Amino acid sequence: MIKRFLYSAIIVFLSNLCFSQSTSQAVANGQDPNVLYRNEMSFGVFAHSRGFGINFMRAQHVTGTRKRLFEIEALNMKHPKEIKVSSNADNSKKFIYGKLNSILLFRGGVGYQTTIFKRSDRKSVEIRTAYFVGANVTFAKPNYILVYRENATGNKYQESVKYNPEVHTIDSISGKGPLLDGLGELKVYPGLYAKANLSFEYAPFSNKVKAIETGVIFDYYPKALPIMAHNPAENFIVTLYVGFVFGKKWF
Repeated sequence: MIKRFLYSAIIVFLSNLCFSQSTSQAVANGQDPNVLYRNEMSFGVFAHSRGFGINFMRAQHVTGTRKRLFEIEALNMKHPKEIKVSSNADNSKKFIYGKLNSILLFRGGVGYQTTIFKRSDRKSVEIRTAYFVGANVTFAKPNYILVYRENATGNKYQESVKYNPEVHTIDSISGKGPLLDGLGELKVYPGLYAKANLSFEYAPFSNKVKAIETGVIFDYYPKALPIMAHNPAENFIVTLYVGFVFGKKWF
């Protein structure tokens, strides 16, 4: 009985070894073994209706057509009314009037992806749907602007100050403040998100990932997120996005 078990284990091991070597050799020779890879890792860049972002995703097959997903994203979030303007001040540079905060957002979530149209050959396109749920952490940095000041001798100079909609009119601003000003005043807004997407996989080989994704994302904040003055802070933000994804698959 023990000998039979050992023989079976050796045969299974050698079979797996030969299969792995033949698959690796096929990929090295530019051939497509067309097998099911259990693991997947990909990176992506995307544009959404209120900014841009990058994304990392790790996937693992649950069944032949279903994967479990984990993702991390980083992106900016603008207000639809953000418009660059210039004032009548001397040597005025363009700035966004009324902007209270610059927004940087991080998301982390889990989800599932299902193949709804499997590729018949490598020249066709595979269509998949996915959904995610998770948490987000949003950092709001106060917006700083440049204003003219006058010293004791009557000479004018520019000073970077925190924008105050009750004090600063459009003609009192001479430009956008330095990017790093306000970092010490960051405020954190935790929230939740949900995402649904449709992806089109077109990689030339089955061990590669190349896809175009498009979908919709819902972000919810228990404490409303302020971005623009004279506009209500937002508890609920909906964005549409399209992105390009690339990566690899392995056993």
